[in-house]
Amino acid sequence: MRLSVITSNPGKVREYERCFEELGVEMVHVKMPYDEVQSSELEEVVRKGMDELKKKKGMSDFIIDDSGLFIGQLGGFPGVWSAYVQKTIGNGGILKLMDGISDRSAVFKCCIGCNLMGKDIIVTGTCGGVILEKGRGTEGFGYDPIFSHDGVRSFAEIPLDEKNLVSHRGIAVGLLKEEIVKCQASEDKP
Repeated sequence: MRLSVITSNPGKVREYERCFEELGVEMVHVKMPYDEVQSSELEEVVRKGMDELKKKKGMSDFIIDDSGLFIGQLGGFPGVWSAYVQKTIGNGGILKLMDGISDRSAVFKCCIGCNLMGKDIIVTGTCGGVILEKGRGTEGFGYDPIFSHDGVRSFAEIPLDEKNLVSHRGIAVGLLKEEIVKCQASEDKP
């Protein structure tokens, strides 16, 4: 089975490849722009993106996702605008906004949309944690150096296999894998 991972972020593709290799699912990186609706809900962004990819671009058997870092003391910011905020103010800007704030709790969320054999599957994974005082580590991408799920190590300080067990995307992928196994089982039935 082959799934196109539609993203401009090669880091996401690497995470998907590692997570799906045991199922024998081949991941193909596809850079294909699509409109991301402005919404405060990740699922709405994913659902509308999937509709566009299927109807306007004729895509099938693909994965898209939308992820966000939701910081409690910043009213959920950057949330669904996380990619834009990362490009504009980066981790340094987030740390500056958090300067002097003692409650540094945050939640990473990942909503994955998968079109598989004509069926749409949408799952969401979450990972709670904290924003660190400064960035640490060299692994991962995006907010990984400033986010810690355990309050000790940043996502950029842990190996990818460990990150995939606890991260928002890893949890969402686990849910998606369950759905893919069900689809494969139903396809195998006469």
